[in-house]
Formats: sequence, structure tokens, C-alpha cells
Amino acid sequence: MSAITSNVAPQVGTCELVLRTVAGLALAALSGVLLTLAFPPYGLWPPIFAGLVPMVLAQHRVLPRHLSGLAYGAGIGVFFWGYLGGTFGGTRAPWMELIPLVAAAIAAAASWRDRAFHERTRYRLLVLQGAAVFVGIEMIRGLLPMVGSWGFVAHALFERTWLLQPVSLFGVYGLSLLILLCNYALALGALWLWGRLQQQAAAPRPAGRLAAAWLGSVALLLAAWTGLSLALLRAPSPTLRVAAVQPGASLRSEEDLARLYEQTRRVAAAGARFIVWPEGYLPFDPQTRRSAELQALAAETRAYLAIGYSVRSERGLRNEVTVLAPDGRFLGVYGKDHPVSFAGETSLTRGTYPAYDTPLGRLGSIICYDLDFTDTARKVARNGAAVIAVPSCDWPAIAAKHYSHVVFRAIENRAAMVKADIGYDSAIVDPYGRIVARAVSSAMQPATLVANVPLGSVDAPAIRLGDWIGWLALAGLVFFTIKGL
Repeated sequence: MSAITSNVAPQVGTCELVLRTVAGLALAALSGVLLTLAFPPYGLWPPIFAGLVPMVLAQHRVLPRHLSGLAYGAGIGVFFWGYLGGTFGGTRAPWMELIPLVAAAIAAAASWRDRAFHERTRYRLLVLQGAAVFVGIEMIRGLLPMVGSWGFVAHALFERTWLLQPVSLFGVYGLSLLILLCNYALALGALWLWGRLQQQAAAPRPAGRLAAAWLGSVALLLAAWTGLSLALLRAPSPTLRVAAVQPGASLRSEEDLARLYEQTRRVAAAGARFIVWPEGYLPFDPQTRRSAELQALAAETRAYLAIGYSVRSERGLRNEVTVLAPDGRFLGVYGKDHPVSFAGETSLTRGTYPAYDTPLGRLGSIICYDLDFTDTARKVARNGAAVIAVPSCDWPAIAAKHYSHVVFRAIENRAAMVKADIGYDSAIVDPYGRIVARAVSSAMQPATLVANVPLGSVDAPAIRLGDWIGWLALAGLVFFTIKGL
């Protein structure tokens, strides 16, 4: 009889281990699915406030203790696969499709000791540690040339203008921190409830008073954030008519250029006085070639033209924007600050952030991938640009998501922004993040956007304070990493 018992017990233990592992991974993957659904093209944004709860339950209650780090690996990996899957297919960097796998490995490794740490501290630090580490990692990602701010949890709320206004003070990282505090407070409550229902005396669990205190505090914080947002939201009178010209094709012939000119004339006839063309549309420097005809177009339309062009040389690429005034003056040159280096792009003239005084107001520009980082638009805004042109050249897989970044750059700097894409995702956004016009499609198509926007006040505290919440979260990440060793 003892022989039979000794043979059966290990089999039962193994079966339980397998079942708990499978169930835990499935629960963690559910978090990845919920986060994915919160972003475009799905737009089911409410789960962004609670999507991590299944993953935390999997890590601390379902998975075997020695495999608990797999929860974060599965949850984050599934999210990045759902968010970025297929994004880089057909580009010059197909190896970027490995990002979900890399993210999963890093998340699993970084969280491997979390369960032991929180059991030792009886979950008193779960909410602070979870939120700080997550946003601290966002801060690191926001500094990396290959990632930028793609997949920031705050971006799921880009159309909730009534909730976004404190971003002008706390930046995009402040909103991410609020979202993560909500997730971990709810997770703490779920862990307490799980313990009550399961009556697992051997497993340390958070105290009910601790869970209630965190849930109440975060609810008050969310209410205060929402109240501040509503108080900051304004509807100033539009003072400038702007336009984004989306040609719907690359420049291959004189006919293509003639169509772009005709689109420009149409939006000017509709009253646009600041007109933005796509990134790198002209394969030559308009200050040295075909200058006369471009100056004639500006004079005819009586509009300021933000002209994107690219010039290749042996040293690399000059990806630039110049603003052409109706009187024929080229006001200056902006060079792309964040080239898409993972695809081999260079930017020889980066590092200057001009803003131009005009009768329309102070104008500036950034280019495409610059949107995915918080620093470039801020530097242009520090020079006083109240309206910022954003020429871009996207590809279909990112169209539904990329233009949403404009919303956060507008609010962070209280500047109106005009994104003109080659054919997928053009948008005009006012200084409060309202998308007043857009043309978004996964199929390349021509479009002309014309809208009235207020001049930006360019007085957001975030212009001076920068990513201060992000840096605080990064400090928290370092602290909790050391403390958990």
C-alpha cells in the first residue's frame, strides 16, 4: 500500500502543477488581451484601468511560486503581440517583429522575485511598487530610439479629452501612473477577496483594511484628476485656419506634383493660411531647386507652406521641413530629431528647434517619428511655437495608432498640431487635444483636411518641468529593484 501511495502522490503533484501553470498563463494572457482591446483599432478603453488584475492574480495566487514570473511574461508578451503584431512586416526592419518576445522575456525576468517580496512585506507595497516599476519601464522605453512611447497605457485614452488635461502638468507619464495605480489598487482588492474566498491560511494575503485604504485613496485620486481635467478644459475661439494635404501617393512624376499643387490651392481657397505637406515629399531642397514655382504658389495662395523634403548625400539623409512665406521668404529649416534608426534612416541636420514669427502667430515643426518622443515638441514649444506642423510618412500597419500620439504632444505643450501624412493618417488637433479633423485609413488615399484651431498658449507647466513623473517612476523602479534583491 505504501508503495502505491508513493507512486501516485508525485503524479498528482505534477498534474496540479501543470494545471496551475496552464491556468495561470491563460489568466495572465487575458490581461494582454484586455490591454490590446483598449487601444485602436478596437478602442474599448475602460479595461485599461483594470486590465492587469488577471495577470497579478495569476502571479500571486494561481501559478506555482517558482514560476510566478511567467505571469508578467505572458501578459506583457501577449499585449505587445496584439498591439504591435504585423506592424513591421514589409518594412526594412522585419526583425522588429521580435519585440513582443523580447518584452515578454524582460518582463518575466524583472518580476521573478516579486511574489516573494510582496509575501514578505504582506503586500503593503504592491500598489506603489507595481505602478512605479511599470511607469519606470515606460520611461526607459520612451528614451530608446527603437521603441519610443509606443504602447504607453495612457495612449488608450487619446479620445477622452475630458480626462486628459492634467497631462499639461504631469505629462503622459502622469496619466500612465494614474492608470497603473488604479490597476494595482484593484488587484490588491482582488487578492484580498481571493484569500477570503479560498481561506488559504498558509498563503500570506493583504489585510482588508490595507486594500480598502488603497482602493479609497486611488478612487479619490481619480476623482481629483477628473475634476482638475474638467476645470482645465477650455474652448477658446479658433483664430487660425490650417490644412493638412495628404497626396495619397509618393512623388513619381510631374503629374503627382501638379496634383499636390492643386490640393494646396483648394485648401487655400477654403481659407487655410498654414498648409502642411507630408514628410520628405519633395526629393530635393526647395530652397535651391524649383524655388520660383514654389514661391509663386505661396504668393498665389497667400499661405504659409510647411514643405517636407529629403535630400540624400554620401554622408546620409537630410530629412527636413522648411516654412515658405507668401512673400517668398524661406523662414528656416528643421531637421528630423529622431530618425527611424532601426530602419537605417539618418538625419544630418538634427538638433535645432526653430519657431518663426509670422502675422499668423509663431509657427514651428517636427517630423513623423519625433511624435513618439516627448522631448522634441517640447523643445519647439519652448521656443514659442503656438502651431506645430507634423509632416509624416507612415505605413498602413501603424495608421490607426500613430496619429493618436499627436493628442499628447498637443496637450503637453498647449500647442495646436497639424499632421500631414503621405496617405494614411493625417489629423488636426487643437491645444486641448481635440481632434478637429482626421483622415485615417489602412489604405493609401488622398485627403485634404481644413479646420479652424485656436493658437496655442504654449504655457503648459510640462514645457518647463519635462517628464518629471517619468523620472520619479524610474527612481522608484531602481529603489524597488534594490529593495527586492
